[in-house]
Amino acid sequence: MKSLALALLLCALASPSEAHCFINNVKEGTTHCQDYADNTWHAVGSSWRNSECMDCTCGQCCSGYTTPRVFPDNCVSVFDPQACQYVVHVKGDPTTLCPIFAAVGK
Repeated sequence: MKSLALALLLCALASPSEAHCFINNVKEGTTHCQDYADNTWHAVGSSWRNSECMDCTCGQCCSGYTTPRVFPDNCVSVFDPQACQYVVHVKGDPTTLCPIFAAVGK
């Protein structure tokens, strides 16, 4: 019985991961690659953040932000695309920030 309770507790504590990455195929001998979102060219070995808030290299792109999942009920999570981050604030009062207790990603 104790094992079942422990297993259920561990399952409840595991947060679902919503970070996402994808692999870009880079052909051998390639010196530059093109960003899929911005169509900009980058040297192999470099890294950049594109307009979709993805942190990229020529070999992969991954989300460049975390997504808040647990915060007080009187708060709302709003994505700021210029800063590539979520801001959690009191509903109706964007000047009062709220604590974030759990987030996924990055």
